[in-house]
Amino acid sequence: MKAAVVNDFTAPLEIEDRPVPEPAPHQVLVRIEASGLCHTDIHAAHGDWPVKPSPPFVPGHEGVGIVEAAGELVRHVAVGERVAIAWLADACGRCDQCVSGWETLCLQQHNSGYSVDGAYAEYAVAHGDYVVPVPEGLDPLDAAPLSCAGVTTYKAVKDSGARPGTRVLVSGIGGLGHLALQYARISGAETIAVDITDDKLRLARDLGADHVIDARTADVAAEVQKLGGAHAAIALAVNNASFQAAYGALRRSGTLVLVALPAEGRLELPVFDTVLNGTSVIGSIVGTREDLAEVFRLHALGRTRVIRESRRLDEVNSSFADILSGRVTARLVFDLR
Repeated sequence: MKAAVVNDFTAPLEIEDRPVPEPAPHQVLVRIEASGLCHTDIHAAHGDWPVKPSPPFVPGHEGVGIVEAAGELVRHVAVGERVAIAWLADACGRCDQCVSGWETLCLQQHNSGYSVDGAYAEYAVAHGDYVVPVPEGLDPLDAAPLSCAGVTTYKAVKDSGARPGTRVLVSGIGGLGHLALQYARISGAETIAVDITDDKLRLARDLGADHVIDARTADVAAEVQKLGGAHAAIALAVNNASFQAAYGALRRSGTLVLVALPAEGRLELPVFDTVLNGTSVIGSIVGTREDLAEVFRLHALGRTRVIRESRRLDEVNSSFADILSGRVTARLVFDLR
């Protein structure tokens, strides 16, 4: 099989011929149809974060494909079924986080395309209990980005407390932000979209944002305060200044939801203002298997649109460059069919 492999954090990915992996008793072998490109894949390939993957490895945690073989212990998916391989490759299933609905916080978890090989390949193995079935009729090119960009922003919107009568700011209308904006609208909230590129500002208007702010020319915090302040701000732009602006846009008792992970991410909080205003600052990381199933159901009902471009797997390095330069409006997906 062909696979895109990180052999060195300072070198481009290499397209290699590798043996098709054999599934263990608890695993399924998935023939990958589509694999989404997440900014996390770029961080992984560059070794940007304090906890680094170990080269050589295959990135990718937005894999969608058909189960071609299943180990003897696999019960809930069958050969021929379409499934998604998401960030959470597996967890212990026994700790207090796992049994209380917070499996994504399990200290013993493994992550697809990071601590175990992922979906930048024609075939991948995955834990049979942690792949998520994809509903009949969903385009694999849509289902792939929903498996991370979708479930991550869906969970962030849930964590924000968005509901009718609230005002939610989405900072960064890209691969994640265009979906976060849609989930905030589904929740019934008044929405504010913030970005710095014309294409993404146009996209926000097209997706129905109630207010659109160009952070190049406007003071984001001041403009949002004129509206009454944001009950919640979801920080998706990979930029420390955007975090500060989102914090400043909050009304009293507002919540800042941090999602983006810049390589040198920092946020300075004024303690006095945070205490006096009753401000909350929380982190939100991906979502559970049930969250992803809900994301798929919403898309199957026609409630969301995935804005994406498809590429070939051998275009992986140029695709990384396009993401880093801001030349991509929303999401890139490798089509391996």
